[in-house]
Amino acid sequence: MEKKKPATVSKGGPMGMRMGGTPEKAKHFKKTMLTILGYMRPYWGYLVFVVICAVISTVFAIASPKILGRMTDEIIKGLMGRKGIDFTAVAGIGLWLVGLYIFSAIFGYIQGWIMTNISQKITFAFRRDVSKKISKLPLRYFDKHDNGDIVSRVTNDIETISQNLNQSMTQIVTAIITIIGILCMMISISWQLTIIAILVLPISMAFISLVVKRSQKYYDKQQAALGEIDGHVDEMFSNHVIVKTFNGESQSIAEFNRINKKLYESGWKSQFLSGLMMPIMHFISNLGYVGVAVIGGWLAINGKISVGDIQAFIQYMNQFTQPISQTANIANILQATAAAAERVFDFLNEKEEIEEINKLPAPKVVNGEVVFDKVNFGYDAKKPIIKDFTIHIKPKQNVAIVGPTGAGKTTIVNLLMRFYDIESGSIIIDGVNIDDMYRNDVRGLFGMVLQDTWLFYGTIAENIAYGKPGVSKAEIVAAAKAAHADHFICTLPDGYETIVNGNSDSISAGEKQLLTIARAILADAPMLILDEATSSVDTRTEALIQSAMDKLSHGRTSFVIAHRLSTIRSADVILVMKDGNIIEHGNHDDLIGQRGYYNELYNSQFSEV
Repeated sequence: MEKKKPATVSKGGPMGMRMGGTPEKAKHFKKTMLTILGYMRPYWGYLVFVVICAVISTVFAIASPKILGRMTDEIIKGLMGRKGIDFTAVAGIGLWLVGLYIFSAIFGYIQGWIMTNISQKITFAFRRDVSKKISKLPLRYFDKHDNGDIVSRVTNDIETISQNLNQSMTQIVTAIITIIGILCMMISISWQLTIIAILVLPISMAFISLVVKRSQKYYDKQQAALGEIDGHVDEMFSNHVIVKTFNGESQSIAEFNRINKKLYESGWKSQFLSGLMMPIMHFISNLGYVGVAVIGGWLAINGKISVGDIQAFIQYMNQFTQPISQTANIANILQATAAAAERVFDFLNEKEEIEEINKLPAPKVVNGEVVFDKVNFGYDAKKPIIKDFTIHIKPKQNVAIVGPTGAGKTTIVNLLMRFYDIESGSIIIDGVNIDDMYRNDVRGLFGMVLQDTWLFYGTIAENIAYGKPGVSKAEIVAAAKAAHADHFICTLPDGYETIVNGNSDSISAGEKQLLTIARAILADAPMLILDEATSSVDTRTEALIQSAMDKLSHGRTSFVIAHRLSTIRSADVILVMKDGNIIEHGNHDDLIGQRGYYNELYNSQFSEV
């Protein structure tokens, strides 16, 4: 289908390909995170319960080293005493430990299960909102943005948010409770050893801040490269026949390698920098262990603490560094979440089609009188395509629109269907301005068959009935017969239940076109739009389709965008367009007799055989 789109800057892709959008670093981190919290509002009660479970699980885990230290002291006391080890006491302490471990695991499982459920519901809400948004966006948006980038936002970015929410929410609670609880337990054992452990903290935080700062820009580049590579792959797979026809595989592979290299470089740098955290944290932690061992040994010799206390303190110190590491991980997770979420929210905040309120209903009885009155329009306001377009189409007329590429033929149809709103002038159907009607009502007035066929994954019967769900099998078969599609459908192994899609190899391009024509026949709209509907069929099938179209268009106002002028010789009115204006109009014989532009077009198609 011919369409003049606004200029799009290509990022070096072969054959003028458009790549996925490049997201920048999250501009409003706090605002983005608050918006995410807004999606969590319906689950605040569950989140509070998750926090409670996390607190209980963490408290049980924190208490266990202290109890284990008591067990160690009990064993040492027995070894050094005359009565020997009191195994009953040791066993009692051991049972306490097992019980704590079991309860900690149970509450940890509960919080994980609830949080996973919440994160998936939030993900569901994101995808639901994106799906609704897509239906509300004007066609202009999709002309300017790459499909792969939109798909990346719906899949990669939302999945990133989902996974990160599941991790970060529980880790934040666990880290905070663990730090506070362990700090209290360490102070209760020895304030001197606690000071040594705390001295590790500012050193660790300095390294964490440095790594996070350097790694964030690579995470942003990684997200951008993911959107770009999705756009490239989508474009190449959608047009693989063209790529192979023009031997474009090497160009496609070279472009893929270029984008993949960007993804590789940003990916390994971000992961490498993040991976530095654990070795650095272990090194700093080991320095702390040395200090605790030395000072703790001195305190034990002087009888100020027990060996069990030293053991418990070392365990606490080991646990104390873990939430710090988690904090670093959470910082990275939140940054990645913000980068992904901002891309999603940017999409959700895109300007929608103006909401329609108190519009007039479509005429109940459609005669098909269409008036274009001084219509002006351009995809780019600075480059008008349609200029003072005026024409009066009488009811039931078969109108053909011809002209060179870029003349504005398809643009007329886009305006008629309200895919775009005109800048000035008016389009009137049966006395009602289409701007005063609801868009869906306007589009419901037309059946449409495009040059580019579109089939979704499903049965042939479902594809034919797409525009009119709930029809009977007999009506589907009747429409297929009218479109001369019944014969080839019946030759398929599963007949009307054969599964097809837009890329299906089981049926030819011409047969797909027959199905789309059958779809329009079944919809039985009062007016028709045909964009070179017979371009993908052979001569014999074209004659059959032309006959079916003549029957279908009888008694209906129909608009036919024609490139092969032989198909529109019988049209009631032929509009000859050039540079957005009607330069000639009339029937075929009249236009040939005028020996003008139409005559030149017609003779150019038949002057050579």
